[in-house]
Amino acid sequence: MKTSRVLSLVMLVAGSAALPLQGKAQSASDLSAASSIGDASSSSSSPSSRKGRPDLTYRRPTEETKLRNYLFDAFGPYPIAGAAILGAINQADKTPPEWGQGFRAYGERTGSDFGIAMVTTTTRYALAEALNEDTLYYRCECQGLLRRLGHAVISTVTARHGENGHRRVSFPAIVAPYAGTMTAVYGWYPSRYGVKDGLRMGNYALLAFVGGNIAREFIYGGRHTLFRRGDHSEPPEPAAKSIP
Repeated sequence: MKTSRVLSLVMLVAGSAALPLQGKAQSASDLSAASSIGDASSSSSSPSSRKGRPDLTYRRPTEETKLRNYLFDAFGPYPIAGAAILGAINQADKTPPEWGQGFRAYGERTGSDFGIAMVTTTTRYALAEALNEDTLYYRCECQGLLRRLGHAVISTVTARHGENGHRRVSFPAIVAPYAGTMTAVYGWYPSRYGVKDGLRMGNYALLAFVGGNIAREFIYGGRHTLFRRGDHSEPPEPAAKSIP
């Protein structure tokens, strides 16, 4: 219950912080469209025509890029390190207590956490591929702590969709954490664990994704981050326009 209230509060704050950003992005898009098609495009400013307007800075990743990022997110150093850390935390908490203590128990907990992460990542990428969604994280092209924080949080449950990259609520991003924890509950956890435990663990996994996106926004590299090195989530630069 406490986790649900915390999650709801985080999403509320994120939505409030993201609203000014969305308005600013829409205004910039409108100005760009107006300058490119002239006065004859006044009818295109209707809500129906604006809805599908492409993001001019978006370039959809190739199949090779998506496969490379899936392998990195599922089997790379971060999920391995995360499983080792979570395994140590679960070892200290004796969760589940039936697995006991000692090195063998730590190995079981670490393997369990890695399995949850692998199922979660695989579910998200598979569903995203079926629904034509982009799983990559794109840093905010804005400034200001609250706006960037709101962007990071709201990106946890949204994704870019289609060839034009418009953002919408992401079913794969919401479902995947619970798919991983439910697989653990009914796959290898002690039999006393059930659906409530899977949902509770899924809530924590979703909150962990929030923390991961905040780290990608402020820490991992690129513009306005602590470590200036590129990764796959750096916003692409818009294509240069030819001068007539």
